[in-house]
Amino acid sequence: MKTIFLDCGMGAAGDMLAAALLELLPEPERMLDRLNGLGLPGVVYEREIVKRNGISGSQMHVRIEGDEEGSGHEHAHVHGHTGLRDIEQRVGSMDIPAPVKDDILAVFRLVADAESKVHGKPVPEIHFHEVGSVDAIADITAVCMILDELAPDAILSSPVHVGCGTVRCAHGVLPVPAPATAEILKGVPIYGGRIEGELCTPTGAALLKHFVTRFGDMPAMEVGKIGYGMGKKEFERANCLRAFLGKTADNRDTVCILSCNVDDMSAEDIGFALERLLEAGARDAFTVPVGMKKNRPGIMICVICDVPESDRLAAELFKYTSTIGIRRMESERYVLERSENCLDTRYGTVRVKRSHGYGTDKEKIEYEDLARIAREQGRSVTEIRKELEKKL
Repeated sequence: MKTIFLDCGMGAAGDMLAAALLELLPEPERMLDRLNGLGLPGVVYEREIVKRNGISGSQMHVRIEGDEEGSGHEHAHVHGHTGLRDIEQRVGSMDIPAPVKDDILAVFRLVADAESKVHGKPVPEIHFHEVGSVDAIADITAVCMILDELAPDAILSSPVHVGCGTVRCAHGVLPVPAPATAEILKGVPIYGGRIEGELCTPTGAALLKHFVTRFGDMPAMEVGKIGYGMGKKEFERANCLRAFLGKTADNRDTVCILSCNVDDMSAEDIGFALERLLEAGARDAFTVPVGMKKNRPGIMICVICDVPESDRLAAELFKYTSTIGIRRMESERYVLERSENCLDTRYGTVRVKRSHGYGTDKEKIEYEDLARIAREQGRSVTEIRKELEKKL
């Protein structure tokens, strides 16, 4: 299976991802020509070979009217205030394949949703700052187009190094990771460390969240090419993101299953525990009725999580349940390739989850979008689902 593994030991930003992935292409300059032919107003893509701590790699420059924005991982200046509707119109006018447009807009919607939650405003009222500027559109477009060209069967990533300290942005001085970045990375394994600075930006976080199907250790893979995407800041460690392109044996991964039996918790308490476990990053949390000692009916609580997250989720399981012992088991699983696209409807945009592999192709409309529309229209979820599935 054709696989890309991203080493985010120094975080992730749009320009670094684009540069690393560009090096995986057989003819990077042809992709640069395609990007420069998109007609983004005043935008010119350039690639520079630079060295960081003795390592040679690519650095992507996006010049707008001859000037390059920012001096760090991510461009920091604001090109006015841009709303999601403006971005949708701009992306819609590009001469690129429809699936690539869907990917670009899905990334921006992840950022919009995060900004909406952080600032307590509806998405239509969100005005982007660095992520809404022309240079960020250029970075996201580059990553989406390169991945479309590479067409991997799976994209995997290491846990994400986010840095520490503070970052200055349009809203003032904020802690690292910035609130929007932290919101986007919910459910993704992240860590800090001694390196001060913003290593993972909102754009980088959204790109990872959209494209990566699993975060964890690098799988056994036969590596064919390695791309190095260099950041623009200098740190004590080489500031680069590595992208490995190769083959893995099949589409399986390993998860950890935590389980415990309880017979002294109320239904409300168990429901609350499951909510907290899912919010803490569990892949799934569910219950199974069981028979226990002394013929007591009980409940088995099961949590599925990434292997590196098992200790942390076990602590959460102890915290929110009455159990005094937890079973732990690592299990291989078969998984389908997953992606998310958007569907335009008379009720607005809805997300569609697609999965395929092993001779199967499935698609499903996001439940939260169905529920939102059902509430707005005063109809049942079933009615709305039947209506919208006709458009798939």
